[in-house]
Amino acid sequence: MTKEVIVKRNKYGIKLILDNHIPFPELLQLITDKFKETGNFFKDAQMALSFEGRVLTPDEQLRIIETITENTSIRIACIVDDDSALEERMRTQLEAAEYAGMPQAVAAEETSTDFYKGNLRSGQVLESYSNITLIGDVNPGAKIISHGSIVILGSLKGNACAGAAGAGNCFIFALEMKPIQLQIGDLIAKSPDKEKNPRALRKKENAAGSYAPQLATAKDGNICIEPVIKGCFNNL
Repeated sequence: MTKEVIVKRNKYGIKLILDNHIPFPELLQLITDKFKETGNFFKDAQMALSFEGRVLTPDEQLRIIETITENTSIRIACIVDDDSALEERMRTQLEAAEYAGMPQAVAAEETSTDFYKGNLRSGQVLESYSNITLIGDVNPGAKIISHGSIVILGSLKGNACAGAAGAGNCFIFALEMKPIQLQIGDLIAKSPDKEKNPRALRKKENAAGSYAPQLATAKDGNICIEPVIKGCFNNL
């Protein structure tokens, strides 16, 4: 049995322990062979994916995701760091998504999704032409832009734009929702703390506190932020 690629399953997903010395094309072939052998064990599970033993570029991570999804029926929800605090945040998001009936499009069979991890600092812009999942925080002065919907497994304290090509049926999800400015389709709204006007964000407070997952959607000419509750994704 090869030791260059070791697959371990934990409570919330899959951990890949990868050899740090062999060339990436050879490693990718070993991953392909490994999941062809073991893929049926996971069936149609939606899972988080983490890596250990090797530093991978974003492109290499995406190629590994493509290899797994092409050779199994596993749906990769996101990539997480091998970090207990981040794993806890991922657990919270997965449970909230399951409770709310979150559509599988976030993990994407019929809709492509870009995955990134890391915090966006002031002045940084992250843009995607599909749906986007960010594992990290969007800090004040940073901006995340997507032609589809946005899922942030962290804090949104900067700017976020979903449906950048004009689609008003997209959404923005964050584990902590404290944006400076949101845009969905052609609607733009700023935080009431920053600018008081009729287009200010209409926000429903969550009794669970400001750190509970929240969802921003376009409704009746306004952008509304609501707590994630059962069934809230059904009408998106």
